[in-house]
Amino acid sequence: MTQKNDDLTANYVGAFDGRLSFGKRPALLIVDFVMAYLDPASPLYAGVEDALASNERLLAAARAAGIPVFFTNVVYQADGADGGLFYKKIPSLRVFLEGSPLGAFPPSLQPVDGERVISKQFASAFFGTSLAETLSEEGIDTLLITGLSTSGCVRATALDALQSGFAPFVVREACGDRHPAPHEANLFDLQAKYAEVVSEQEACALISANAEL
Repeated sequence: MTQKNDDLTANYVGAFDGRLSFGKRPALLIVDFVMAYLDPASPLYAGVEDALASNERLLAAARAAGIPVFFTNVVYQADGADGGLFYKKIPSLRVFLEGSPLGAFPPSLQPVDGERVISKQFASAFFGTSLAETLSEEGIDTLLITGLSTSGCVRATALDALQSGFAPFVVREACGDRHPAPHEANLFDLQAKYAEVVSEQEACALISANAEL
């Protein structure tokens, strides 16, 4: 009988300890950082103000370095039919009906000219969008991924980035969830299997090292 190893980290050693290399052409991808997660009156409020501050710093660093920046948001038609079963599974997604103020980006994370906004209806920023084609066209090989929520759209986006050939680097402090348990569990699993999870400090150093001359 195989002995169970109760130490989580030790249990994964030798099976899930590979590393991805940071590429030559990175971009910052800010996933769904919108008012629905910041307004206490919203059913999706997640208390992610610290993650917002981290995103503000990363966005400033990326702009200063000339690193491409992409934003995603979620937008549904009036009846939510374009959200399919995802919309039915999570009724609170109604806050993203077209025109809702809860779907807006916060004042401190507003896209500027030249920064693309990818509107989506499902968890992954890649599913049903032109993101992969756009990244390939621009020669991007690596994504610094931030946003909300860690266990939902960030995880789905990181997984699809990997499967689409873009190295995903998830920035720990710049992601958030409505409870620390799924946040930490998903960061652990992403690091083990699908991405590199890096600190904000590490992400800023990678941005600086890849600044466009």
